[in-house]
Amino acid sequence: MHTELITRFYTAFQKLDWQTMSSCYHAEATFYDPAFHNLDSKEARAMWHMLCLNAKDFALTFSDVRADGDAVRCRWQASYTFSKTGRMVVNRIEATFAFKDGLIRNHTDRFDFWKWSRQALGLPGLLLGWSPILKNQVNATARKSLARFIAEHPEYQ
Repeated sequence: MHTELITRFYTAFQKLDWQTMSSCYHAEATFYDPAFHNLDSKEARAMWHMLCLNAKDFALTFSDVRADGDAVRCRWQASYTFSKTGRMVVNRIEATFAFKDGLIRNHTDRFDFWKWSRQALGLPGLLLGWSPILKNQVNATARKSLARFIAEHPEYQ
């Protein structure tokens, strides 16, 4: 059952269908990845909405959707143009999900931040992508973009 929900989530993501993606999250959901730390359900839904609306040259594949006890794990890969620099990124991600009431309760994405930053940011990412300084700066920038998006979309307030 949960594997079908995750398949539905990523199939919607392939189509940039943020409404369907949003419907997969529980009201108490949390999200974490190296760029967007510790989002609540509202913030996670808004993040997917924002990312889908802003996607450029986007393609997504996913595989290995598998149950692991009460959790589901999956691999996915997103290819896109990073809007801040115009650089092409291919990001390989390991996702883990926990559930409540048949919906996603916890969603954690893991990826190699240094590899991502080299692609997205070029030389600064190559030189500093390993450092907490750059990681914190990327998180702060992502949070500001998300806060601005939420302020502009009353459905998230």
